[in-house]
Amino acid sequence: MVKKFIANKRMNTTILFRLLSVSIFITAISSMACSQVHSANEQWLMNKKAASQSTVVLNNGKQILPLLAIDEMKIASIDMGFNHSPIFDSLLNKYQKADHFNASLYIATSSLNYLLDDVKCYNTLILEVSDVSVFDPRIVGFIKEIEQQRRVVIALFGNGKSLAKLDSVTSPIIWCEQHTPESASFVAQAIFGGVAVNNVLKKDYSENFAEGSGTEINKIRLTYTVPEESGINAQNLQGIDAIAAEAIRERATPSAVVMVIKDGNVIYNKAFGTHTYDNGLATRVDDIYDLASVTKISATTLEVMRLVETGKLNLDSTLKNYIGRTRNLDKGDIKVREVMLHQAGFIPYIPFYEKIKPSDYSSDSSAAFPTKVVDHYYMLKDYFTDVMWPQMLNSPLVTRGQYVYSDLSMYYMKEVVQNIDGDKLDKIVFNNFYKPLGMKTAGFNPLNRFPKDQIVPTENDTYFRKTLLQGYVHDQGAAMVGGVSGHAGLFASSNDLGILFQMLLNRGSYGGIKYFKPETVNMFIAQQSDVSRRGLGFDRTDNKGYPSKLSSSQTFGHTGYTGTCIWVDPQYNLVYIFLSNRLNPTLSEKLSKLGIRARILDTIYEAIQKAN
Repeated sequence: MVKKFIANKRMNTTILFRLLSVSIFITAISSMACSQVHSANEQWLMNKKAASQSTVVLNNGKQILPLLAIDEMKIASIDMGFNHSPIFDSLLNKYQKADHFNASLYIATSSLNYLLDDVKCYNTLILEVSDVSVFDPRIVGFIKEIEQQRRVVIALFGNGKSLAKLDSVTSPIIWCEQHTPESASFVAQAIFGGVAVNNVLKKDYSENFAEGSGTEINKIRLTYTVPEESGINAQNLQGIDAIAAEAIRERATPSAVVMVIKDGNVIYNKAFGTHTYDNGLATRVDDIYDLASVTKISATTLEVMRLVETGKLNLDSTLKNYIGRTRNLDKGDIKVREVMLHQAGFIPYIPFYEKIKPSDYSSDSSAAFPTKVVDHYYMLKDYFTDVMWPQMLNSPLVTRGQYVYSDLSMYYMKEVVQNIDGDKLDKIVFNNFYKPLGMKTAGFNPLNRFPKDQIVPTENDTYFRKTLLQGYVHDQGAAMVGGVSGHAGLFASSNDLGILFQMLLNRGSYGGIKYFKPETVNMFIAQQSDVSRRGLGFDRTDNKGYPSKLSSSQTFGHTGYTGTCIWVDPQYNLVYIFLSNRLNPTLSEKLSKLGIRARILDTIYEAIQKAN
């Protein structure tokens, strides 16, 4: 009975944190009049500054903090008597999944031993402790016992006298004298290096915690804060809300999520609308979207960059050196560089699904039909090899040397990458990038990992799969190869894309790890074509109002057919993410006709310029 009680409480708390995954800063003041938003944010920033000035990192001689190699960590956050635990845990989960446990429930039932059992599968424990709870000998005893078995980080809030109670504890402690929502936010982010800490104790508290004690934490990851932290008046970003609301009202898309990152600070992250026009499920900022062609730069191009940097792939080598099937064909002499620039001469796309015969698919999975397209639809084994590949290999080359955007380019690059790495694209990018970066939702075929209601539906497909596509890739060709392709198939949330493209904005480094050399990033994102605006894999500004009339010449990114885009402007230290499902229930051009994505980006630039 006790275990069931605790489990139910834990489940309810998990639901609470899901609801809190909206932007906790902006949402808290979104109902205020515009004139009040700026002053409220200024007050929040003052309170945060007070928290930062009263935070000290102790017992960190082994440099456990900030947490690195988070992909190897299974984290549990244990509330041991902290009033602002929901905010604290919400921020932890921006960086890495952290399951929540409420120690008071175990203490109330005299079952702390159950807590020891329940966290046995976690290798990293973050304990939230207050200056009241630390005087409970049961809690101190639990801390001393558990730190002998696990990596433990203690977040202590309140009066410094409580430090004496932890004098014999060896685990790192982040102590903040403030006991406020802002201190909860600050300390949670400090644990992952989302904010910097450089204070020391101003007086003696115990033998181990003497005056002058304290170590630094550097900022190595995103900070979640208010626009004013980057010098921007939040009122000047209110236009984003109006434009997004217009998109919903005009039925350009049923849902949207917008994220703005300035100077490494997430200053705006809001969700709009509902998953579909008729189901009423409110959009959340951690919802997962089909990224469509944003896959090209968020998956395939990343691995191409890594292979070029490590010398395993030569941009000026030809396809026949990496794909045996192209030898003795006109595709064999095409250079990898031409493919990455969309100058290989490929036709824009092939409607593969139009050639499917009844004998090519089955409603049941079997050894003969192993490739899942959607529920109750499985493709014939080797269909890609036997049918789709020949269609691409034998397709005409009519525009070589000219810029013609083609999905076929990334079909080929997927094969190049997989032939070099000897593994599947989805596994390659997950292990090399998404997992170590702390990207929790990014990946292909999201239904394998996430509940359906966290994935935003795209099109109600009435012509091929005859079902609402939710968690299955919209692109027909990508679906026919099992949902993993070089040009489409990636799903992610706004926060994951923010992490990934902040890494690129940082010229290859994030979270204490160097993923690329700066010169590699610089080469791929720069204009590399004499006949187009393109970089290597990346789209770029054309200096004629695309993607914004205010974009700098350094801007790079990509758009996606489902209504997505990501744009990065190094001159402004800016990352802009827009996610939507404009295809729901069916194709609509209103998002483009209304200029929603571009107008939002214009609004962001105008807010930045007003701050300067």
